[in-house]
Amino acid sequence: MADLKETALVARLAARHGLSRDAVETVLRALRSGGGSMAQFSHAEFGGMSQWSSGMTMIGDMFNDALRAKLNAVATDLAAYLRENPEVTHNEPAEVSYRSQQQVPENWPRGLGTPSSTGSQNHLRYAIYPDRRRLVIEDAGQRTIYDTGDHVISGIAQAQSADATLTFRSQNGLVRLSELKKVDA
Repeated sequence: MADLKETALVARLAARHGLSRDAVETVLRALRSGGGSMAQFSHAEFGGMSQWSSGMTMIGDMFNDALRAKLNAVATDLAAYLRENPEVTHNEPAEVSYRSQQQVPENWPRGLGTPSSTGSQNHLRYAIYPDRRRLVIEDAGQRTIYDTGDHVISGIAQAQSADATLTFRSQNGLVRLSELKKVDA
């Protein structure tokens, strides 16, 4: 950890949320790697692979709403700390095994801005734009844009087995795409 202030913050958040310091430090490292606004990591206390960005929290134990709320609270506090202290955002190298030298453009619709969350696997990918109330799904090159209405999507599961699936959850429960309006942008 960087300094006494940060060590104290980690200890305080760990105690407040009933987590180990290692779990909080893992989220902090992942947030640093994500530029202070997103995190992807694996830690047993969050059920394994987990992701966080403002408006989207996904944990390995995907139906544990209390644990998802705990990660959201910790990550929100840590992201605020990194925003308020920009000098510490990149003060340690990100722990990765390999970093590509090429940046691949996302190629999402330009008029929607920057998505808060994206994901892809094989031929299926998605992007969420909560500020614009849009969800974009591209399946084998076929792109569909949905108006999310009053849904604030906070959970995403993507599976590739016999069939490729996406599951979106909001404050209203399961988001059924058949109930969302298709739009041009």
